[in-house]
Amino acid sequence: MSEFLPTEEISSTQDVFRRLKTAIGTRIKGKDEVLDNVLICLAAGGHILLEDLPGVGKTTLAYCLAKAMDSEFKRIQFTSDLLPTDVTGVSIYDEPSKRFVFKPGPIFSNIVLADEINRATPKTQSSLLEVMDHGKVTIDGQTHEVGDPFIVLATQNPVDYEGTFPLPESQMDRFLMRLHMGYPNPEDELHILKGDLDGYDNISFEDRISPLEIASIRKTVTNVYVEQSVLEYMLNLVTATRTETEFKAGISVRGSLALKTASQARAIYLGRDFVLPEDVQAVSVAVLGHRLNLRRPSSDALEERRMVEGILSRIQAIVPLPK
Repeated sequence: MSEFLPTEEISSTQDVFRRLKTAIGTRIKGKDEVLDNVLICLAAGGHILLEDLPGVGKTTLAYCLAKAMDSEFKRIQFTSDLLPTDVTGVSIYDEPSKRFVFKPGPIFSNIVLADEINRATPKTQSSLLEVMDHGKVTIDGQTHEVGDPFIVLATQNPVDYEGTFPLPESQMDRFLMRLHMGYPNPEDELHILKGDLDGYDNISFEDRISPLEIASIRKTVTNVYVEQSVLEYMLNLVTATRTETEFKAGISVRGSLALKTASQARAIYLGRDFVLPEDVQAVSVAVLGHRLNLRRPSSDALEERRMVEGILSRIQAIVPLPK
């Protein structure tokens, strides 16, 4: 029996996770680990960067998550001519009322798909910094709250860099996790080929999760207990990245807080109200990998990603586990 959270609260949370995973799993085949991490991010209130080759299901996953929730959904196709006001909105002078009226942009939603985010200019990319950090947008000195819950799912192709603008470190730091879809195994792909799948606009699920249920889960996550020795273990992992000579710079304080929150979310996802070292290990690469850059960067983005993740795995192996 739970020592810190009511058993009913944990059971209710797990029921929401089960319903979401069952619904999304009808369209996204053979990607249990990816779905687990997406739902962990949702519980933690974090944003997701889906980085992989075209055509492996990134956009479909975003649509499925949105359709499985009874929430507002907007898609923003990022291009080089997209302006910041196309994302956040703009104040327009209204002649009858003789005043400026704010017209909200597509970022005012619960689930926002930022498709091919690295094709927008740095100026447009920076328009997401405040809203991803604080859930609000400041226009002409006025602050406007966006949806609640609010989550950005951004996609990008790590191979095709023609006509793209790499995301700055400050932008990467706003994502809780970077996830990779990968190719499906032959059995799952055969199932996809045999199916008669509808387009994005026709995706629908009878069992949908309400925003109130998601908000309740996020409050539960903050109450998941983290013992002192586990906190010290997280800090030791983060500190090791700061002293690792292969990295240009180590993990920031925002990154260490993200590691804690993701570990708490994974614990409740698995039905526990306390964090184990294995929770930290399970999420550390997805949470920390995109926040690190090599001192000697590779010209191949996929190769650099593998190298960073390899160093993180080595750090995990040498940092002692809590006793």
